[in-house]
Amino acid sequence: MNARSAEHVRLATLEQRDGELLVNEIPVTRLVGRVGRTPFYAYDRNLIAARVAELRAALPPRVSLHYAIKANPMPAVVGLLCDLVDGFDVASHGEMLVALNAGMSPRDVSFAGPAKQEYELRAAVAAGICINCESETELARIAHFADELAVKAEVALRVNPSFELKGSGMKMGGSARQFGIDAERIPSAIETLHGAGLQFAGLHIFCGSQNLNADAIVEANRRTVELAAALCEKASTRPRYVNIGGGYGIPYFPSDQALDLARVGTGLKEMLDAEIALDDVEIVVELGRYLVGEAGYYVTRVSDVKISQGQVFVMVDGGLHHHLANSGNFGQVLRKNYPIVVGNKLDQTAAGTVTVVGPLCTPLDLVADHVSLPEIAVGDLIVVMQSGAYGATASPQQFLGHPAAPEILV
Repeated sequence: MNARSAEHVRLATLEQRDGELLVNEIPVTRLVGRVGRTPFYAYDRNLIAARVAELRAALPPRVSLHYAIKANPMPAVVGLLCDLVDGFDVASHGEMLVALNAGMSPRDVSFAGPAKQEYELRAAVAAGICINCESETELARIAHFADELAVKAEVALRVNPSFELKGSGMKMGGSARQFGIDAERIPSAIETLHGAGLQFAGLHIFCGSQNLNADAIVEANRRTVELAAALCEKASTRPRYVNIGGGYGIPYFPSDQALDLARVGTGLKEMLDAEIALDDVEIVVELGRYLVGEAGYYVTRVSDVKISQGQVFVMVDGGLHHHLANSGNFGQVLRKNYPIVVGNKLDQTAAGTVTVVGPLCTPLDLVADHVSLPEIAVGDLIVVMQSGAYGATASPQQFLGHPAAPEILV
C-alpha cells in the first residue's frame, strides 16, 4: 500500500450508490435527514474496526494497542474502541472521565500531559489510573496525593529522548521539550519514585507524530527500544510496560504515500525478538489519528455559488470553526487541501475549478482552494474526507457564534 497516493487510497475506499456517498452503507442524504441539519461529522464504525484488525495482523502479537483519546474523544467512538483496543491514553481530566465511563479498566488508562493541574493529578490517583509523569515537581505532587489518599499510585515516567522521529508532522523529542524528563535524569527519577512509595509502572517514550515513512518509524522504534532496555536495566524494579508511542500517519494530500504498515510491523518484531532485556515487559503502541482519521467525514451544504473576477466561489455552511485542521490553521506551514467530494454527485465528472469557503468573516475560512469539482448547485453536499481525527474538538466551535457541529457514529 505504500506505493499508493492519498488520492488513490481515497478513491479505492470510497463507496457510493446512485452517485451518493455511502457511510457504512447509508447514503449521505439519509444521514443529513437523520442529523436534521448540516454541517456535521459522521464516523464509520466499520472502518475503525477494520483499521484495528489491520494493526493486530501487522504488529507483533505481544504488542498491546492503546488509543489516544485526544484524536477523537466523542463518547460513542471511545465506547466502540473500548471493546477493540487494550487501553486508552488521556490528556485531561475530562478525557479521563470519558475513558472510565466507556468501561476501560483504570489499570489500562494512562494520563499524559506536560502541565497537569493538581486537581487532575489528585483525581487520577483517586481513580487508580497510571500517570505519565513529566517532571520531578509532578512526581512530588503525585506522591503527596498518594499519601493523602492512602493509595500506592502507579506512575510511568515520560522520557524526553535525545532523538526525534524524522519527517514527523509534530516532533516530540530530540531537543529541549516541554514534554517528559530528559533521558539522562530518568534513573534518578526512578529512585525518587521508589523512595516516595510509588509504583514504577512503566516508561513512555514518544518522539513524533503523523509520519508516513515506514523506515523512519522503524528507526525511531529501534532507538526507542534500545533506550527503554537500557533504562529498564538501571531500574531496581522492572516496569510493567513500555509505551513506545506511535506516530503512524495517514495520507491527506495527493502527494502523500500511505504508510507501509507491514514494514513497520516486521521491523518492530525483529527488534523486540532481539532485545532480551524487555522480554518480560509489555510493549504498548499508542495511536490516535491512525485509528480514526480515515473513518471520518465532515458534511456541509452549499448555500450559494458566486463569481468574483472570474473565480467561482462555492459558499457552504461549514468551515474552520468546525474543522480547523482542514482550513490549514492547525499546523500547516503551506496550506494544502484535504480530499473533498460532492457527496451527492460522485457519479459526475469535474466541470471546472472552484474555491469552497465557509460562512465566517475571515479569508482564513477556506474549505478547499482551487479544486476540480462537478457542476455545483445550491443544496449540494460538500464532504471533507479524512476528518475522523482532530476535528470537532480541535476547532474553535464558538467562533462568531455559529452552532457546533453534531457528531454521529454510523
